[in-house]
Amino acid sequence: MRTGEARGWRAWWELIRDAVAGRGHDATEGPVLRAIVLLAVPMVLEMVMESVFAVVDIFFVSRLGPEAVAAVGITESVMALVYTVAMGLGIGATALVARRIGARDEEAAAQAAVQVLLLGIGLSLVIGVVGALGARHVLRIMGADDDVVRIGAGYATVMLGGNASVLLLFLLNAAFRGAGDATVAMRVLWLANGINLVLDPLLIFGIGPFPELGVMGAAVATTIGRGTAVVVQLLVLFRGDGRLRAGLRHLSVQPALMLRVLRLSGTGMLQVFIGTASWIGLVRLLATFGAPAVAGYTIAIRIVLFALLPAWGLSNAAATMVGQGLGAGDPERAERAVWIAGFLNLVFLGIAGLAFLIAAPQIVSLFGADADTARFATNGLRIVSLGFVFYGYGMVLQQSFNGAGDAWTPTWLNLVCFWLWEIPLAWYLARGLGFGPEGVFIAITIAFSTLTVCSALLFRRGRWKLATV
Repeated sequence: MRTGEARGWRAWWELIRDAVAGRGHDATEGPVLRAIVLLAVPMVLEMVMESVFAVVDIFFVSRLGPEAVAAVGITESVMALVYTVAMGLGIGATALVARRIGARDEEAAAQAAVQVLLLGIGLSLVIGVVGALGARHVLRIMGADDDVVRIGAGYATVMLGGNASVLLLFLLNAAFRGAGDATVAMRVLWLANGINLVLDPLLIFGIGPFPELGVMGAAVATTIGRGTAVVVQLLVLFRGDGRLRAGLRHLSVQPALMLRVLRLSGTGMLQVFIGTASWIGLVRLLATFGAPAVAGYTIAIRIVLFALLPAWGLSNAAATMVGQGLGAGDPERAERAVWIAGFLNLVFLGIAGLAFLIAAPQIVSLFGADADTARFATNGLRIVSLGFVFYGYGMVLQQSFNGAGDAWTPTWLNLVCFWLWEIPLAWYLARGLGFGPEGVFIAITIAFSTLTVCSALLFRRGRWKLATV
């Protein structure tokens, strides 16, 4: 290897090492590509850990049969409402914290983070009580048959009742990412996944002294893992030495700031709700084709998420760059960061999509599904993978609007592309043209590709640069 090439590889290795270690840097200064890498590497690794959650649970649960997998899939479609609240509040947290960090006002950033945290605690209590008491009814409303309800009621009760572990984990990580402390979010996800990975088989199958809880064991393991991570996050927030540091003085409710958080996060929640509620509609449609179709969809989407969530890390890095760039009064730097991050995402997802197209049967076989479930999962994985190149740019553009505080643009895009386009198209392809479950997957690919094209056109107009938070 030539000396120059060796020096170049060494520089990249040192850059990645600095990113993982969380060594101090300022995203508002220096080369844009370097700033993106320093932010993106821990964010990508964080999202890899989040995707491991999705795959690990379904890997073990699939050994219990299609009804168990269907129970997980239906419950997760309902949990999408919790993710809606978490991601919506997270949009507000990232935008508010990033803008204030970019303006060098760390005290205001801490105040914003704590107000979001207080909102999350209140909402999780309400959701937890209602969800835990009504878990069986929720499954039936979503089209689950008696066997799925019997097997999955415990799983749904624990997941909905323990939603605070999901909600607070997402919110605090969003605040840390907005501050540029992405390594905190990465490390707590490592901890949560390590606990989940160990407890999943022990509690599902009753290994050693542990009780055999079946599919409910997956929910217990996930809740314990995420709950432990939340405790660590709170310790870092109130006792750490990062850029985002809160104290007891921040714990009182500040009505004016709370209203600003609600205004921005409310739009964010509506945005995510429109997107995630469309998944509920798709699952409801798939349930009419039986448990194997829902189970196949669940496996395919979990595998897709394994690739999309790391790509979401790059999107989050772009959002932070946009928020901090606008806070520092440098919108041109923010725009450059978005297009660079979009290209990197395109390359990553393009490679992942090609791999899924080629190796879909082998990947699906790892989940031990029966023949019908495996067929649906394989076809679905291949169809959705066809749109991966589009998703790369689309994810970055959507998050960049949010990072700027312009949450309404992606909200309207989600409404048009998912509710007015994807769901009617899915029904027409699946039922009207007789494509069955495969028609739903085709609609997903077309809708997300449409979203990307529309996002790019609106981003180029530049109105996001005028957003205020």
